[in-house]
Amino acid sequence: MIRPFLELGRIVSTHGVRGEVRVQPWCDDADFACSFQTLYFDANGEKPIRVLGARPHGNVVLMKLEGVETVEQANLLRSKVLYIARKDANLPDGVDFIADLLGCDVLDEQQPEKRYGRLTDITSNGANEIWEVTADDGAKYLLPAVPQFVKRRDAANNRVYISPIKGMFDDEV
Repeated sequence: MIRPFLELGRIVSTHGVRGEVRVQPWCDDADFACSFQTLYFDANGEKPIRVLGARPHGNVVLMKLEGVETVEQANLLRSKVLYIARKDANLPDGVDFIADLLGCDVLDEQQPEKRYGRLTDITSNGANEIWEVTADDGAKYLLPAVPQFVKRRDAANNRVYISPIKGMFDDEV
Protein backbone atom coordinates (compact mmCIF):
# COMPACT_ATOMS: atom_id res chain seq x y z
CA MET A 1 0.00 0.00 0.00
CA ILE A 2 1.39 3.37 -0.99
CA ARG A 3 1.05 5.62 2.06
CA PRO A 4 1.27 9.42 1.81
CA PHE A 5 3.40 9.73 4.98
CA LEU A 6 6.42 7.58 5.83
CA GLU A 7 8.60 7.19 8.91
CA LEU A 8 11.87 9.10 8.74
CA GLY A 9 13.32 8.26 12.15
CA ARG A 10 13.04 8.63 15.90
CA ILE A 11 14.13 11.47 18.16
CA VAL A 12 16.58 9.75 20.51
CA SER A 13 17.91 12.60 22.62
CA THR A 14 18.73 16.27 22.87
CA HIS A 15 21.82 18.11 21.68
CA GLY A 16 23.12 21.18 23.46
CA VAL A 17 20.99 23.63 25.42
CA ARG A 18 19.21 25.49 22.60
CA GLY A 19 16.59 22.91 21.75
CA GLU A 20 18.26 20.78 19.08
CA VAL A 21 17.28 17.12 18.91
CA ARG A 22 19.19 14.04 17.81
CA VAL A 23 17.27 11.99 15.26
CA GLN A 24 18.15 8.37 14.48
CA PRO A 25 17.33 8.26 10.74
CA TRP A 26 15.73 5.17 9.24
CA CYS A 27 16.93 5.88 5.72
CA ASP A 28 19.99 5.00 3.66
CA ASP A 29 21.50 8.46 3.72
CA ALA A 30 21.56 11.08 6.47
CA ASP A 31 21.59 13.82 3.82
CA PHE A 32 18.17 12.57 2.68
CA ALA A 33 16.89 13.05 6.25
CA CYS A 34 18.26 16.61 6.19
CA SER A 35 16.47 17.55 2.98
CA PHE A 36 12.99 18.24 4.39
CA GLN A 37 11.62 21.60 5.45
CA THR A 38 8.55 20.13 7.12
CA LEU A 39 8.21 16.93 9.11
CA TYR A 40 5.24 15.43 10.92
CA PHE A 41 4.61 13.88 14.33
CA ASP A 42 1.95 11.51 12.98
CA ALA A 43 1.38 9.13 10.09
CA ASN A 44 -1.57 11.20 8.81
CA GLY A 45 0.26 14.50 8.39
CA GLU A 46 -1.98 16.29 10.87
CA LYS A 47 0.84 17.48 13.19
CA PRO A 48 3.45 19.28 11.06
CA ILE A 49 6.63 20.83 12.42
CA ARG A 50 8.93 23.11 10.47
CA VAL A 51 12.60 22.17 10.30
CA LEU A 52 14.78 25.23 10.83
CA GLY A 53 18.05 23.36 10.36
CA ALA A 54 19.40 19.83 10.00
CA ARG A 55 22.86 18.34 9.64
CA PRO A 56 24.43 14.87 9.85
CA HIS A 57 26.41 14.21 13.02
CA GLY A 58 27.97 10.74 13.19
CA ASN A 59 25.17 8.19 13.00
CA VAL A 60 22.42 10.71 13.87
CA VAL A 61 20.98 13.89 12.40
CA LEU A 62 20.91 17.04 14.52
CA MET A 63 17.72 19.04 13.95
CA LYS A 64 16.47 22.39 15.06
CA LEU A 65 12.66 22.34 15.03
CA GLU A 66 10.41 25.37 15.09
CA GLY A 67 9.13 26.23 18.56
CA VAL A 68 11.70 24.08 20.36
CA GLU A 69 13.98 26.58 22.07
CA THR A 70 15.22 24.84 25.24
CA VAL A 71 16.72 21.53 26.21
CA GLU A 72 13.63 20.91 28.34
CA GLN A 73 11.32 21.36 25.34
CA ALA A 74 13.56 19.13 23.23
CA ASN A 75 13.59 16.46 25.95
CA LEU A 76 9.78 16.25 25.78
CA LEU A 77 10.15 15.07 22.16
CA ARG A 78 12.38 12.13 23.04
CA SER A 79 11.15 8.83 21.51
CA LYS A 80 8.78 10.57 19.09
CA VAL A 81 8.78 9.28 15.52
CA LEU A 82 9.11 11.82 12.72
CA TYR A 83 7.36 11.33 9.37
CA ILE A 84 7.89 12.77 5.90
CA ALA A 85 5.31 13.56 3.25
CA ARG A 86 5.92 11.32 0.25
CA LYS A 87 5.22 14.27 -2.07
CA ASP A 88 8.22 16.10 -0.56
CA ALA A 89 10.66 13.27 -1.30
CA ASN A 90 12.46 13.33 -4.62
CA LEU A 91 13.49 9.76 -5.33
CA PRO A 92 15.42 8.89 -8.47
CA ASP A 93 13.65 6.74 -11.06
CA GLY A 94 13.77 3.05 -10.20
CA VAL A 95 14.18 3.67 -6.47
CA ASP A 96 11.41 2.66 -4.08
CA PHE A 97 10.80 3.19 -0.41
CA ILE A 98 11.27 -0.04 1.55
CA ALA A 99 7.87 0.55 3.15
CA ASP A 100 6.29 0.34 -0.32
CA LEU A 101 7.98 -2.95 -1.18
CA LEU A 102 7.29 -4.77 2.09
CA GLY A 103 4.22 -6.95 1.70
CA CYS A 104 4.48 -7.15 -2.08
CA ASP A 105 3.72 -10.47 -3.74
CA VAL A 106 6.87 -12.02 -5.20
CA LEU A 107 6.01 -13.44 -8.62
CA ASP A 108 7.91 -15.25 -11.35
CA GLU A 109 8.75 -12.95 -14.25
CA GLN A 110 8.18 -15.66 -16.87
CA GLN A 111 5.13 -17.22 -15.20
CA PRO A 112 3.35 -14.39 -13.30
CA GLU A 113 0.77 -16.84 -11.95
CA LYS A 114 3.60 -18.52 -9.99
CA ARG A 115 3.83 -16.84 -6.60
CA TYR A 116 6.82 -17.48 -4.32
CA GLY A 117 5.42 -15.61 -1.32
CA ARG A 118 5.50 -12.12 0.17
CA LEU A 119 8.41 -9.75 0.64
CA THR A 120 8.63 -9.59 4.45
CA ASP A 121 11.98 -7.96 5.22
CA ILE A 122 14.76 -6.05 3.51
CA THR A 123 18.29 -5.88 4.88
CA SER A 124 21.63 -4.92 3.41
CA ASN A 125 24.94 -6.74 3.34
CA GLY A 126 26.81 -3.61 2.27
CA ALA A 127 27.03 -4.59 -1.38
CA ASN A 128 23.31 -4.97 -2.05
CA GLU A 129 19.91 -5.46 -0.47
CA ILE A 130 18.82 -8.89 0.67
CA TRP A 131 15.10 -9.60 0.41
CA GLU A 132 13.40 -12.05 2.74
CA VAL A 133 10.54 -13.81 0.99
CA THR A 134 8.06 -15.68 3.19
CA ALA A 135 6.15 -18.46 1.42
CA ASP A 136 2.53 -19.27 2.24
CA ASP A 137 3.70 -22.26 4.32
CA GLY A 138 5.87 -19.95 6.45
CA ALA A 139 9.19 -20.97 4.91
CA LYS A 140 11.61 -18.07 4.55
CA TYR A 141 13.97 -17.56 1.63
CA LEU A 142 16.69 -14.98 1.04
CA LEU A 143 17.02 -13.33 -2.33
CA PRO A 144 19.83 -10.96 -3.35
CA ALA A 145 18.05 -7.89 -4.75
CA VAL A 146 20.26 -7.56 -7.80
CA PRO A 147 19.21 -7.13 -11.45
CA GLN A 148 20.09 -10.77 -12.18
CA PHE A 149 17.16 -11.87 -9.96
CA VAL A 150 14.87 -8.86 -9.46
CA LYS A 151 13.46 -8.00 -12.86
CA ARG A 152 10.68 -5.53 -12.11
CA ARG A 153 9.23 -3.68 -9.12
CA ASP A 154 5.59 -2.64 -9.19
CA ALA A 155 4.91 -1.32 -5.70
CA ALA A 156 1.80 0.51 -6.89
CA ASN A 157 0.21 -2.88 -7.64
CA ASN A 158 1.85 -4.65 -4.68
CA ARG A 159 4.04 -6.89 -6.86
CA VAL A 160 7.67 -7.60 -7.63
CA TYR A 161 8.80 -9.90 -10.41
CA ILE A 162 11.87 -12.10 -10.11
CA SER A 163 13.84 -14.61 -12.12
CA PRO A 164 15.19 -17.13 -9.59
CA ILE A 165 17.86 -19.74 -10.20
CA LYS A 166 17.57 -23.44 -9.51
CA GLY A 167 17.46 -24.21 -5.80
CA MET A 168 16.68 -20.66 -4.66
CA PHE A 169 13.17 -21.71 -3.55
CA ASP A 170 13.79 -25.42 -2.95
CA ASP A 171 12.34 -26.47 -6.27
CA GLU A 172 13.35 -26.99 -9.86
CA VAL A 173 13.35 -23.82 -11.91
